[in-house]
Amino acid sequence: MASGKALWERFNQSFCNCPSIELSLDISRIDFNDTFMADMEPRMQNAFVEMDALEGGAIANADEQRMVGHYWLRDPGLAPTSQITSEIRDTLSKIKTFADDIHAGRIQTPAGRKFTQVLSIGIGGSALGPMFVSDALATTTAKMKISFVDNTDPGGIARTLSRIGNHLAETLVIVITKSGGTPDTRNGMALVRAAYVDLGLDFARHAVAVTMQGSKMDQLAESEKWITRFAMFDWIGGRTSELSAVGLLPAALEGIDIDSMLAGAAACDVVTRNKVTRQNPAALIALMWYSATNGRGLKDMVVLPYKDQLLLLSRYLQQLVMESLGKRLDRDGKRVDQGISVYGNKGSTDQHAFVQQLRDGINNFFVTFIRVLEFDSDGVEVEQGITAGDYLHGFLIGTRAALYGNERQSMTLSIARVDAHAVGVLIALFERAVGFYGSLVNINAYHQPGVEAGKKAAAAVLSLQSQIMAHLSDEPQTAEEIAESLGEGEEVETVYLLCEHLASNGRAVGTHGGNPAETTFQSK
Repeated sequence: MASGKALWERFNQSFCNCPSIELSLDISRIDFNDTFMADMEPRMQNAFVEMDALEGGAIANADEQRMVGHYWLRDPGLAPTSQITSEIRDTLSKIKTFADDIHAGRIQTPAGRKFTQVLSIGIGGSALGPMFVSDALATTTAKMKISFVDNTDPGGIARTLSRIGNHLAETLVIVITKSGGTPDTRNGMALVRAAYVDLGLDFARHAVAVTMQGSKMDQLAESEKWITRFAMFDWIGGRTSELSAVGLLPAALEGIDIDSMLAGAAACDVVTRNKVTRQNPAALIALMWYSATNGRGLKDMVVLPYKDQLLLLSRYLQQLVMESLGKRLDRDGKRVDQGISVYGNKGSTDQHAFVQQLRDGINNFFVTFIRVLEFDSDGVEVEQGITAGDYLHGFLIGTRAALYGNERQSMTLSIARVDAHAVGVLIALFERAVGFYGSLVNINAYHQPGVEAGKKAAAAVLSLQSQIMAHLSDEPQTAEEIAESLGEGEEVETVYLLCEHLASNGRAVGTHGGNPAETTFQSK
């Protein structure tokens, strides 16, 4: 491990400065050896070629025979067809016009009042990106207050509706679902719709849809005469959808500068198309992921932004990185069990949470520090000549040094400030880093077979629950007896858990025995 002057020299040699996007990357605290970059260069050049093909419209999601075109969203002229270019531009124009009409009161509630709040219903990429952007960029003077339903938890939905309270009549609801068949989003919409009905309000006249043309949701919104519908595109996946209508519509309604966000992403794309690896921060991030994890995801990535506005960055990156890179098979069908686990907090909360383990515990991680150079400050000194922002910056530098001093690796991303342009830069940077890493380890970063497997498994469980409900009678039965009767002898544990769930929610009666095998269930 380098120290002193040698570390300074390594810092200078490893520093990637990108003034056009006000971003720099320091990789000097990742312990790659002297030959690593040269050894990896052929793979990196291949990754550049594959990325060029992706942006040119190559089929990237082979499972669904889809292109992957999130790069076109911020530069529509790059799209492979004039139709796609027009669709992107038309959708963006419609978003801006709609937001202006809502803010000006040209589109009103059924009672003739202005909409003042937004409730966004979505799951995964239809929620994590919009939530991150809102938390990072919305201010106390936002044009509309936004709330999110991002789960099928009835208690969580009730809490959200409770916070909206008597403002529900002036709340615009955005339902975001590509197909209209996602159960989580459907369930959230059903519970929100019920809340409107309970107040005697017409849900359809408060609702807009973000969905694919011709989808179940599109047909529903059309048949019920919702306020309007915005297009989702076949070639956009959920985890790369933030700069589509999925994220731009909620942001525009809040009053966030979506043009600046798109401009930041486009500028970052220009920088990260550079095929000189040392000058390309996305390429360097992908290579550092490879080095730190031995190309196998053997260490987790801890994301530590030293700025409250970026708290949700780690949650956003969890999906982007883990859903993209967590793959059992590579592109040749070989089992590789790839992936990088992501978690995070924020500085300096991390000082009082988990830095103790990071420094002195198991060395199974590397850190990505996010350093913000400018702080909003009124100049108040907490000590002579020292501001609160100075302390926060000092904690970052100190934590970085303390970790490296105990052989814990890290890299540091520095941005000038947190604004819409910088957020667009960060989104584009990590999107491309994920794509590059997928090429480096020969996995498909643009499909998600595990997600689909989980959905199918959940559907099977719910089908079994329906069978149990139909089977229960006045006669008490154990889970094993119920399973045998249903021909599900291998699923006794699942039958028990479903019966326990039904009994706990008043839809069956359970009589607890000394253990699960002795507990009986019957109809209510």
